[in-house]
Amino acid sequence: MASFNVNAARAQRLEALGRTWSFELDGDTFELPTELSRATAGGLRLLDDDDVDGLLKLLMGEEQFARFAEHEITMQDIGAILNAYGQETGLALGEG
Repeated sequence: MASFNVNAARAQRLEALGRTWSFELDGDTFELPTELSRATAGGLRLLDDDDVDGLLKLLMGEEQFARFAEHEITMQDIGAILNAYGQETGLALGEG
């Protein structure tokens, strides 16, 4: 029996999804990763459940988050972004 090839499975996922998932806000484009590293997952575990800014900063990085923070955005908008992100990448964040 052949062993499971992690590299091949990762390559298939990245081919299907790409390395980033993007969304547009007021003509500005932002990207979130389609794969989370163990370090990022560890950072997520350290966040409080209601730390939306911490979640977005961790996923976007400092520079993108700074641009994002300049926009007027509601919690409903953020919920819609995270919902679409989860549906399209299989990563469920900010729920519960």
